[in-house]
Amino acid sequence: DRFAKQGLRCRHKRKFRHTTDSKHNLPIAPNLLNRQFTVSKPIVAWVGDITFIQTQEGWLYLATMIDLFNRQIVGWQVSTMIDQVLVNDALNSALLMRGKPSGVIVHTDRGSRGVFNQYCAHSLT
Repeated sequence: DRFAKQGLRCRHKRKFRHTTDSKHNLPIAPNLLNRQFTVSKPIVAWVGDITFIQTQEGWLYLATMIDLFNRQIVGWQVSTMIDQVLVNDALNSALLMRGKPSGVIVHTDRGSRGVFNQYCAHSLT
């Protein structure tokens, strides 16, 4: 057909894979953001998350910190490991890029993935 002639092919959507488990016994910080995802000025609230990217060499994990004011990425880190170091490095990146502000609410997933516990780790940046 015409798509094959152009070298196009469809990619089937993958089945959703649950990657977080918020039913754990690790300490959980209070939810200061309380689903208030709109803020009136920058450097009030940042949200963090991790996504995975498939490359020819294998999987890479991208952790980001996003300012809720303008949805701008304020810090990020890429790693071949999905662990607390990745998350801490992304947060440190944001802190350094924004002049080490104080009082910022940092909101992330409260779950963990297997033994990694990226957002439930005991380490502090």
